[in-house]
Amino acid sequence: MKHLIRKEFLEEGYVFATAAAEIARRAGHTRPARLASNENPYPPSPKAIRAATDVLPHVNRYPDEKNQAFTRALKERHGDYHFVASVGMDGIIDTVLRTLISDGDRVAVATPTYSYYGLAVQAQGGETVSVPRKEDFSVDPALFCRDAAGTKMAFLCTPNNPTGTTETVETIAAICENYEGILFLDCAYIEFDETDYRPLMKKYENLIIGRTMSKAYSLAGLRVGYAFVPKWYEPYYHRAATPFTLNMVSQAAATAALEDTEHVERIVSMVREWRGRFMDECPYPVVPGGANYVMVDVAPKKADDIVPELAQKGVIVRSCASFPGLPDHYIRVSIGEPWENEAFLKVIREIYQS
Repeated sequence: MKHLIRKEFLEEGYVFATAAAEIARRAGHTRPARLASNENPYPPSPKAIRAATDVLPHVNRYPDEKNQAFTRALKERHGDYHFVASVGMDGIIDTVLRTLISDGDRVAVATPTYSYYGLAVQAQGGETVSVPRKEDFSVDPALFCRDAAGTKMAFLCTPNNPTGTTETVETIAAICENYEGILFLDCAYIEFDETDYRPLMKKYENLIIGRTMSKAYSLAGLRVGYAFVPKWYEPYYHRAATPFTLNMVSQAAATAALEDTEHVERIVSMVREWRGRFMDECPYPVVPGGANYVMVDVAPKKADDIVPELAQKGVIVRSCASFPGLPDHYIRVSIGEPWENEAFLKVIREIYQS
């Protein structure tokens, strides 16, 4: 019956960083440094945990299909914008594509970047157009608009995964001014940077800003994504969304997490401190960035060689070889707990000196 499967799904899908974890396990590391998945190493806010626990006895009922409490909390946190929510940033991406893309439509993607954009576009029957970044991984707005001309939608990640590079507000504004399609700005890691794109939502009707509760808010396991959307677009998103998108526990935890700003501030402060230390102390060049990870150039070594070597020594990081447009000499290293970060610096020095 395999012939019934759509051709888009016959090849390999999203690449997870699981091989390195298996190497570490076989090497006897029962508690390796887990620095491959850009996770927050710290538990959620106690307020979020209490709120999630409080609603568990009521999960026999369907959740609020409009996510009203969560939306109110988002407005209190960010201001009077229009919001939609889904199961993680990926759920937002899938639903937005569902509203806009039909078979044969073209979608621009600033590369190298998160590979799921291309997979999601293919699943919707669209065609991906790669728009190369500059040598320093930044985006030239004029070249972006030129290469994206004729596409219906475009994806741009900032801070970018896996490079960590952040675009200026002026760059995004220039793209919105000159691009005729919808720009999806993926800001999953924006809490770790000081750039604020939110005011652009008041000016441009072709901009969607995706965000997540997975990173700074420590809720990766509950899969809560949300987006700032133009007022005109909001009803179409809801028509395309699956019913009861966010479960009751996720809604409650995310709503409470938004109220605990001190929790997020502590985590962001820790990330920035260690990001600076990685820049200063890693023997290999580190790409300047604004996320909760760094991208390291391990040339002349290959990423697919150095990742197993690190795993063998109990440090799990991500090879960037699977990211379209990147050569195989970059690794991505998440910022974890202090002991994990120290372990990475120790082992990477040993490898560099060997």
